[in-house]
Amino acid sequence: MIRRTRFAIIALIVFILVAAVFLFWPPTRRFLFGPPAKPREIVVSGNIEAHQSVLNFTEIQAPIVYLPFDEGKYVEAGTVLARADDRFYRKQLHIGLANLQVARKQIAVNQSSLAAVQNTVANDQFDLAEKNREYIRDKAQLKAGAVSRLDFDRASTAAAQSAATLAHDQAQVRVARNNIGLAQANLKAAEAKVGLDRVTISYTTLRAPFSGVLAVRQAELGELAAPGVAIFTLDDLDHVWLRAYVNETNLGQVRLGETVTVTTDTYPGKIYHGRIGFISSEAEFTPKTVETHAQRVTLVYRIRIDIYNPAHELLPGMPGNATISLLPAGK
Repeated sequence: MIRRTRFAIIALIVFILVAAVFLFWPPTRRFLFGPPAKPREIVVSGNIEAHQSVLNFTEIQAPIVYLPFDEGKYVEAGTVLARADDRFYRKQLHIGLANLQVARKQIAVNQSSLAAVQNTVANDQFDLAEKNREYIRDKAQLKAGAVSRLDFDRASTAAAQSAATLAHDQAQVRVARNNIGLAQANLKAAEAKVGLDRVTISYTTLRAPFSGVLAVRQAELGELAAPGVAIFTLDDLDHVWLRAYVNETNLGQVRLGETVTVTTDTYPGKIYHGRIGFISSEAEFTPKTVETHAQRVTLVYRIRIDIYNPAHELLPGMPGNATISLLPAGK
């Protein structure tokens, strides 16, 4: 009886082993059930990224006199983040405004000079007309013997001198007009200099170009602000994305605009909704820092998954996983 029981147990074990091999060994499984179904979704891993802007003063060199915010502060677009000492630049503006007034007065002086010379030319024209009449009259009387040769010569000389005076004063009119043109050019230069000085003064105030979180503060009060010297790093946390990679074998099954669910280890169980906003057109080797849940292949394509982040919970550098539903290839 005991031998029969042992034999039955051994037979049962052998049967189970044979059945397991028959059912789970890939060749027999494919024979019975056909090829395995392809996965309907994939999970890709990556890191959260955001638009970051390194803010600094431009075109000025001056000590920082106002720096009210620390790291982690959320600021609206246009908020004053820092100010530099603008006394030197305001003095330049005052000098420019004074030069502007001088240029305007110089135009007025040259216009008065032009008017005076034009009046002189008018008098010269009347005088020349009178001298020409006297010359013509004396010339006729000289033939008749009514005037002496001396009087005729004097009339001729007077007419020539009047013509020369008129020519000189007409030249002075052209000079006066040229002086007005030069003064007007100087006025435009002075106006441009004042405009530049005002722009330079505006550079002494650093404002937030967009709403975001001050991720890094890299300056302190009293430090010298200069072009290229970073003051803040501003993160746009309203617009974040997950940088991930898709295997070449799955590239034809993902689409731009496709909805995606994203999870993070920081907030277990919480699901964020996003869309595929970019798919690279060029393959690249899988980055060593990126691990995917699917079998890794040599070539991958970078994708960007835009994520709605109203609470600013997702921060740059945070790892995340995205579940992407695969579409039928070629659809």
